[in-house]
Amino acid sequence: MSNKKPQSMHDASDYIRGQGSAAIGARLRRLSERIDRDAARVYAEAGITVELRWVGALKVLSLYGPLSVGELATSLGISHVSVSQTRNSLEKAGLASSIPDQEDARSRKVQLTAAGCRMIKQLEPLWKILEDVAAELDEEANRVVAALDRLDAALDRSSLHERVAGRLKTGARQAVAHKRPANAGPAMRTSVSRKPL
Repeated sequence: MSNKKPQSMHDASDYIRGQGSAAIGARLRRLSERIDRDAARVYAEAGITVELRWVGALKVLSLYGPLSVGELATSLGISHVSVSQTRNSLEKAGLASSIPDQEDARSRKVQLTAAGCRMIKQLEPLWKILEDVAAELDEEANRVVAALDRLDAALDRSSLHERVAGRLKTGARQAVAHKRPANAGPAMRTSVSRKPL
């Protein structure tokens, strides 16, 4: 990361981009927000009332049928809390409902309602166009999805937290070593053995 301070507002007009790999998280969030804004606009112009957080769950439920919150979380790669919030929102909208798990009476599964199935029928043609456009963008951006797969794999090997913690631990050891003067031992022995005049 560069420590050079911007000389004018023009230099800071895209601070995040200027930080390069140091701002990878911010860049990903910004791209996600940008894509989500456009997707929301597409749905709105099509006259379909849908929250973007529903889309993944709706797709998975339409493909695999009733699933538990845990199964949905695993399939989507997000937290149980996020899936629970999405399920509650879908149920409130009348698009999904919870049913007892036939294999485990203590658990419940989420399934699409008739209204949810009708919405899927509305969404499928639009999803096909969105998927085609996403593939076009991926190709134009020189296979960015493959790069994201590599980033996922790198984080699986060692998370951001693990990498930072390792650097901090190494840095702390080095700092302690630097603080201890090389002649601390001999100097101390000299001061102790010195007799007053």
